[in-house]
Amino acid sequence: MQRRSLLGAAPVLLAIAAVGLSACTRPIYNVESRSFVDTATPEIRRNQILRAGAGLGWEMEPVRPGLIRATLRLRTHVAVTEITYTASNFSIRYVNSTNLQYDGTSIHRNYNSWIENLERAIIQQPPV
Repeated sequence: MQRRSLLGAAPVLLAIAAVGLSACTRPIYNVESRSFVDTATPEIRRNQILRAGAGLGWEMEPVRPGLIRATLRLRTHVAVTEITYTASNFSIRYVNSTNLQYDGTSIHRNYNSWIENLERAIIQQPPV
């Protein structure tokens, strides 16, 4: 009788676990064509983005004019993004990750917080 109770409870326990895990993920947040508030050259924008990311612990790698690859490593988690930019706007897009439960559309909620922080830091970084 006790075995039947355990077998009957298994689907319920699996459902609870699935709901618990899904609570940790959110739809992925990409920044699309976010406008800068002031005017500057693309070179100044590049430096503004590099300083903002480095200040938050991101590894910033200029790939070519208008494109920076940004990588954040926190404990066992890795997030890789590409930042495209012009003199007037920038975008931050997901590239890949490790240990962030990415499933094609959703990712661990911390990722979105990291991207929002990076976006805010870029906007607040003075264009010197």
